[in-house]
Amino acid sequence: MKSFFQRLEDRVDAADSILCIGLDPHPNEISELTLKGLVEFCKPIIHATSKYAAVYKPNMAFFESLGAEGWLALQDVLALIPDEIPVLLDAKRGDIASTAKAYAAAAFEHLGVDAMTLNPLLGQDSIQPFLQYDEKGFFLLCKTSNPGADDFQNLAISNGKGTQKLYEVIAEKAKGWNTHSQIGLVIGATQIEALKKIRQNDPQIWLLVPGVGAQGGDLESALNSGLRADGKGILLPVSRAISQAEDPEKAASALCQEINEIREKFIAVSAPIVEPKNDLLSLIGDQLLSSGCVKFGDFTLKSGLQSPIYIDLRRLISYPALMNQVCEAFTEKLKTLQFDRIAGLPYAALPLATLIGQKGNWPMIYPRKEVKAYGTKASLEGVYKAGEKIAIIDDLATTGESKFEAIDKLVEAGLKVQDVVVLIDRQSGAAQTLATRGYQLHAVLQFNDLLHYWRDTHQVSENQIQAVFQFLETH
Repeated sequence: MKSFFQRLEDRVDAADSILCIGLDPHPNEISELTLKGLVEFCKPIIHATSKYAAVYKPNMAFFESLGAEGWLALQDVLALIPDEIPVLLDAKRGDIASTAKAYAAAAFEHLGVDAMTLNPLLGQDSIQPFLQYDEKGFFLLCKTSNPGADDFQNLAISNGKGTQKLYEVIAEKAKGWNTHSQIGLVIGATQIEALKKIRQNDPQIWLLVPGVGAQGGDLESALNSGLRADGKGILLPVSRAISQAEDPEKAASALCQEINEIREKFIAVSAPIVEPKNDLLSLIGDQLLSSGCVKFGDFTLKSGLQSPIYIDLRRLISYPALMNQVCEAFTEKLKTLQFDRIAGLPYAALPLATLIGQKGNWPMIYPRKEVKAYGTKASLEGVYKAGEKIAIIDDLATTGESKFEAIDKLVEAGLKVQDVVVLIDRQSGAAQTLATRGYQLHAVLQFNDLLHYWRDTHQVSENQIQAVFQFLETH
């Protein structure tokens, strides 16, 4: 199943819209405070705007205020929304973990919504129960549009790295929690400096930007400050401007057109013309980010070190199109080499090697991590003959040291190893280390090329890229 943000990207493209249509049945706008009144208020809005809605955002408070009848009304309203349009429940939940777990179950297991707004002030443990729903999305309150936002969100916080405002700390923490690409932020349209700063520090994150219109936010300023380089990355909530319009469909159409005109101008000015060094940088590099195979933030590695980047290529198996492109690239690289069989290294490279073997019609074997304690007690799996040449397949090369244990098992079985082929060479000495034993490293992609490409295409900020280079230089 696609994640919320993948579905959102698809819907934004299909509708050519970033409108988030609010379903806010204010008591003074509905005919009667009953189940029927709430549904009758929302139904014509959905019918009139479904062509233009990237997302629908029902406000939980207006339904909950009616008690049990309101909950039933919300279920009826959700049933009216077309399946292809994601639903973002505006609930702003935030509580201790056990309570958060119950809130999450209510929203996802009973209502079946696709995303929620959350209040992160209780910390990571209050957010984690929601994140267990891998395919769902979340927008964390960060710098809101209400008049009292500055009472707390602008407070200076000392965190050992200097002083930051509270909303900046929230954004930084969210980046670290966002290990499965599930989190966006709520930044008010009245908070232009915050919009600029958050977008600069995180070029890819989705932002929910309320406050245009009645709350005083300027549409063009908000879009120019918060859009991604591709003209996406913002959801613009609109409710009363549509629900109170004489013709809701006409109002939605006009607003969508106005927004898209600003987006087109923004893209023309902001989107750089980048000629990648090879097609693979754009073909694979973009998707490594969007799939979460490469993440930027603050991560604790197995070694205990704090890293500004995390690479998890095991996620490839959950993205069939990307997996296919990666294996096609491996296959082209392998066609230039001489070998009899390929050997995938457990565990990340086993599915890669399996698909590569099918594409190239190359027989595959693999060295076991632990020798079988029963049956054949084999250290290698598959069919092979002594003297055959083996090309090793792996996902990543860092120092190269981890490859030797597997290579030694192949050599002990009478096989000849000359080439090691990886998807990404992190350029941390692997080629040199392998060369000392007579093995040659081949990489589909070089890590430095990826970093420069992501920076040049404004997918990752300059600060994040520099932090990675600094980390690599010192570790």
